[in-house]
Amino acid sequence: MGLESYNICEKGFTPFLVDDGWQVAQLNYIATQHIDKIDKVEVHQQTDEVFILLEGKATLIVLNKDDKLSFSAHIMLPQVTYNIPKGLWHNIAMEKGSKVLIVEKSNTHLNDVEYFYLTKKQISDLRYEIDKLKEL
Repeated sequence: MGLESYNICEKGFTPFLVDDGWQVAQLNYIATQHIDKIDKVEVHQQTDEVFILLEGKATLIVLNKDDKLSFSAHIMLPQVTYNIPKGLWHNIAMEKGSKVLIVEKSNTHLNDVEYFYLTKKQISDLRYEIDKLKEL
């Protein structure tokens, strides 16, 4: 078996290395991931999910669904590994040209995903949290 290499150019989510229960995928900017379009968060109950910013600018969004809904936003630094533990609601806001590497169990986005759709107020609160980061 020889060396394999991958160069993912397609927009959106593309799994490209799926083997033995895990997968590597790349999320390239797509309009629905822009902060102005984020209207939901997702959760995986069976697996952690790892994100690495390869290029551009992206913000990890976390929704805490304890007693009161609250958001936290984290500007992703290039080449830093971010782990979203199973059970944590999340999404990624991306700017045009951004690319994020994702490592997770295979077929997570088909078999282990739940969505929480945000209200207009929650979307406004989320954008406020991200705007605060831009001021730093």
